[in-house]
Amino acid sequence: MPFPSRIRGVRQSLAVAALLLLLKAPRGAAREYYPPPDSAGGWRTATTPREIKSKAGMDAQRLDNAFEFTRRCTQNGGLLVVRHGYLVLERYFGRAARNVNPDMASTGKAYTSIACGILLEEFRNRIPEGLNTRVFTADYLPEALPLDDPRRADITLGQLLCMSSGYWGEGGAPTGVVDGKVLTLKPVPGQDIHDLDGSSLRVPMWTNAGAGYSYSSPAPHIASMVLRRVSGRELQDYIQDHLATPMGWGPWGYCLNRGGFRMPHANGAGSIAVHATDALRFGYCLLHQGRWNGKQLVPAAYVALCNQPSPFNPHCPFTLQFEQNSDGHVAGAPRDAFWKSGAGGFGILIVPSLDLVIYKLGGGNGQYDPTFTDIPQPEVDHSRDDWKPIPRTPFNEGSLGGDDGLRRVLEMVCTSVVD
Repeated sequence: MPFPSRIRGVRQSLAVAALLLLLKAPRGAAREYYPPPDSAGGWRTATTPREIKSKAGMDAQRLDNAFEFTRRCTQNGGLLVVRHGYLVLERYFGRAARNVNPDMASTGKAYTSIACGILLEEFRNRIPEGLNTRVFTADYLPEALPLDDPRRADITLGQLLCMSSGYWGEGGAPTGVVDGKVLTLKPVPGQDIHDLDGSSLRVPMWTNAGAGYSYSSPAPHIASMVLRRVSGRELQDYIQDHLATPMGWGPWGYCLNRGGFRMPHANGAGSIAVHATDALRFGYCLLHQGRWNGKQLVPAAYVALCNQPSPFNPHCPFTLQFEQNSDGHVAGAPRDAFWKSGAGGFGILIVPSLDLVIYKLGGGNGQYDPTFTDIPQPEVDHSRDDWKPIPRTPFNEGSLGGDDGLRRVLEMVCTSVVD
C-alpha cells in the first residue's frame, strides 16, 4: 500500500474509533464539561420543560413535585439538581439562597472523608498502610497517649471513617448495629466544642474496633486530627487547596463561632458552610470519579469505595461517611446511589448510573445564623420564620421519608429521569 494510502487508512480508523466512543457515551452526557465558577458564569442550565427533557432527559413536572415535597419537610431549604452537566432545578425557600453559608451539619463529614482520601495519596509515604493504619500511635495521635482504653490501639483510619471504630454513638437514644441487628445504647457525654480534640478522643468505646457500627461524630473528627498531623495543615486550608480553589468555590468556611467562643480547629464531624452551587460542584467531582477539568483532584480508587460495602463496616450500608444503597434499602433509587445527610434536612446525593447529582438544603432558623462564620451573608428572607411542620398522625407517620425527607426526595428525583 502506498504511504499516503496508509495514512488515509489510519485516519479513517481513528475516525471510526472516535465515532464508536461517541455512540457509546450516554445521550446528553457531558463527561468533559465542568462548570466555571459562579463569578464567571457558573453552571449551564436547562430551564424550559422542553430543554430539561432534551438536554437532561428529565421531566420538569416531576422535578417540580420533588421541590414541593421538599418545601413540606423543613423550615428553610432548597433543591438543586444537575444531570448530564445541566442545572435543571435550583429553587429555595425561607432563609436558604444560593449565596448563603448555612451550617450544613453532618453533611460536612463527607468533605472530611474526601480530604482524607486525598491525604492517603499525597502522603502515602507517611501513612503507607492507608485505611488499614492503626492511628492511635505517637506518629498520628500523640495527644491520645497514654491510652485510657487499650482497645483504642486497634482502631484503624478506615474504621473511623466508616463509624465502626467502637466509639459510642450520640444523641438521646444512641444505637449500635452488629451484623444488621440494632442495639440500644445508653447516652454518654459526646463532643465538647470548648475542647473538641480532647473530648472527641475521650468518648468511651461501646465495643471493640470493627465489632459494630454506631453513628459517632468523634470518629470523623479524630480522622481530621490525623489529617492535621500528617499534612501539617488545618482541615479548612487543606480543603481550600485541594478542592475549593481548583473547583472555583465562592466564599465558604466552617461554623467556628459558637456563642461567643471561636473553635481553634474545624470540626471534622461537620458544620461546613458552602454555597449551594459549590456543594453541587463537590458532588459533581465525585460523580466524575474525582476528576475536575482535566485534573484528578480525588483518587479515583477512593471515590470508587464510597458506594460499596466495606470490609471496615460489614454491619450496615455506611462507607467512608456515605450512606450507600448497595443493598437496595431505598427502593426507588439505583443501587449505586450514595449520599451524606446532615441534621435539619441537608444532603448531597450522587447517582453515577443516572449521571445525576442532587443537593438538598434544609435547616431551622438557627442553622442560618450569620455569626457562625466570618463570611458576610445576604439579606435574610423571613417569610417562613414561623413555619411549623405538619403534625404527624397514624395516616402520615413517616410520610416525609426520614432524614427530613432526604431519601424520599432522592426517589422522586430519580423517577424524574425519563430517557
